Amino acid sequence: QVQLVESGGGLVQAGESLRLSCAASGGIPSINIMGWYRQAPGKQRELVANIKNGGSTRYTDSVKDRFTISRDNGKNTIYLQMNSLKPEDTAVYFCNLVAFSENYWGQGTQVTVSS
Repeated sequence: QVQLVESGGGLVQAGESLRLSCAASGGIPSINIMGWYRQAPGKQRELVANIKNGGSTRYTDSVKDRFTISRDNGKNTIYLQMNSLKPEDTAVYFCNLVAFSENYWGQGTQVTVSS
């Protein structure tokens, strides 16, 4: 059973940075897409960024040039470096893994950006 464990959330001021990590364990298929989604209060969950095992990435427009997703395949871990954070980035951030049409989620980590 695949498990995803996030870490690195917290409270920061606008303009500061945070780095999220997500470690995957438990029989992970070698071909997969891992990514970060976020959900703000009263809003739908949205894709922030994802990365294929080959390294290609995708970002939502609002975080391009501020956030960077990366992965360490040897550690089955992905990272999200978030720079120049804005209050509108405040949300619960969820790690996601998709492989062979199976969808797995972490428990989420809170990111709060104060103005």
